[in-house]
Amino acid sequence: MSGRNAFTAALMLLLATCAQPQVATAQTEATQQWLCAVDRNGNGDAADEGEIAGCGTMEGGQHLCPIDQVACTQGIDHHYACPLGPQYACLSPDGIAPPSCSPHACIDTGAHPIETDVSIDDPGTPADGTVDEDGNCLGTIEIFGGRKLRCRPPGLSVTFQNCCKDKGQIVKDGMGASISSIGTKIAVAKGVFTGMKAAYTAFRAGATASQAASAGANALIVGIDPTSIAISLAINFMMEVLLRGCDQQDMEAGMLRGSGMCHEVGTYCSSKILGICVQKAKSQCCFNSKLGRIIQEQGRPQLKAFANGWGEVKSPECRGFTPQEFQALDFSRMDLSEYYSEIEARSADLIQSDMEERVDAYLKTVQP
Repeated sequence: MSGRNAFTAALMLLLATCAQPQVATAQTEATQQWLCAVDRNGNGDAADEGEIAGCGTMEGGQHLCPIDQVACTQGIDHHYACPLGPQYACLSPDGIAPPSCSPHACIDTGAHPIETDVSIDDPGTPADGTVDEDGNCLGTIEIFGGRKLRCRPPGLSVTFQNCCKDKGQIVKDGMGASISSIGTKIAVAKGVFTGMKAAYTAFRAGATASQAASAGANALIVGIDPTSIAISLAINFMMEVLLRGCDQQDMEAGMLRGSGMCHEVGTYCSSKILGICVQKAKSQCCFNSKLGRIIQEQGRPQLKAFANGWGEVKSPECRGFTPQEFQALDFSRMDLSEYYSEIEARSADLIQSDMEERVDAYLKTVQP
């Protein structure tokens, strides 16, 4: 068997799953609160820090935006006027304190709710497609299938905390030589999903950030070789993210991003009010391993089927390769140095040999 064919066959056997489609939905959030949103930096939205604020309640039930707020000036007739222009009202919180004015209007979110996209709940390509009595997949086989994830940079929904911040490599991507390591690589995405869900669920139920992070770490390593997870980093990461008010998917994306397993597709608006964006989200495709991400990034440009790259930013195309597409890839045109450097500087020939041996061991296990 040639080197390229052995490498291709090994990856197809170990990393193929039977695909199942995912569906996205949207929802509208409503809060009884007055807000003002201003595009101060001219980038087309009000999702950056200092561009959105809660309005103060003034005398008579009116509301005043604190952004660019200035004190009104008193004329010789003892009447107050807004220095920004007569079209802006001078308002006092109690009728006694000197009034102020702002050039920006307040929005009643009760009458004009904040519209927020529901994040796509994509656990990845599950290996639960229809199979025949011999276990052969009757649907679509995917190799290096990914997951749609998003994390949110500072904005209104996350109280201007950075939920896209990561803490470095938590999920390890070593080769290993045992059958258990094969299962580890395939189970990484599922393990991260399970762990983050457990942590977030515990936190929402009233657990402290520390307790929730411990629950998440315990769930994270179920079915996964613990040596593939930096447990202490995982716990610290989950505590920090939970305390920042980030959600389950922010945590998942952060952990996999920091471990080099995600390709960032782009940024889109995830929350808006009256057409004004108040929260952005970073969209990405995350994979079971760093190798999966690298081959997806360098393999897609070689195939006509991926002429649109990663698809829509808001709902990226994270599917894996079909067997035919995978066999058509030219690995000699790929730079895998980023991956090789993390597996003890072993040469490509040794890596290929190791994979061939593990494929043989896998076949003996499933077909004794």
